Amino acid sequence: MTTLVCTSASRAAAPAAQTLPYPSFSSYVRARQPVLLRTARSLTGNPSDAEDLLQTALTKTYVAWERIEDHRALDGYVRRALLNTRTSQWRKRKVDEFACDEMPEPEPVTGRDDPAEQQALRDAMWRAIMRLPARQRAMVVLRYYEDLSEVQTAEVLGVSVGTVKSAVSRALGKLREDAELGLVRQ
Repeated sequence: MTTLVCTSASRAAAPAAQTLPYPSFSSYVRARQPVLLRTARSLTGNPSDAEDLLQTALTKTYVAWERIEDHRALDGYVRRALLNTRTSQWRKRKVDEFACDEMPEPEPVTGRDDPAEQQALRDAMWRAIMRLPARQRAMVVLRYYEDLSEVQTAEVLGVSVGTVKSAVSRALGKLREDAELGLVRQ
């Protein structure tokens, strides 16, 4: 059984069916980039890698822009390009593992580079600061840990700049003389 088709009617309907939701590639990218970037981030877990991945997928989409007939399916096309590109990157990653007779050991850490010694110094410093009078402690913390200027510290505490200078000077003198800090610094 054959079906009769009116060719003049189908030709008249064709231009109306070709009205594209995105007249150009750049308008598509402007409209859909945030959504596609979220998809890329879910694939990579790293914002920088996601931007690179999306750029690569959009480059592939741009190359095929004229061949894509149904522009309503562009998101699916780009998502598939994202997934395929990410899979290719994952497969191409290079893993450098070499078998050897001896385990490579890092050089022993000496002095100030040792994380345990740095932590011990930090702990001793906080204990010494906690032994300062409350006002001096507040000024030292604002001045050196919060990195405020003398003027800002004075404003926060409602005192003069000279008071901050003298109190901080006395506090630093006490910290220099602290016996526990002297032991840790040696």
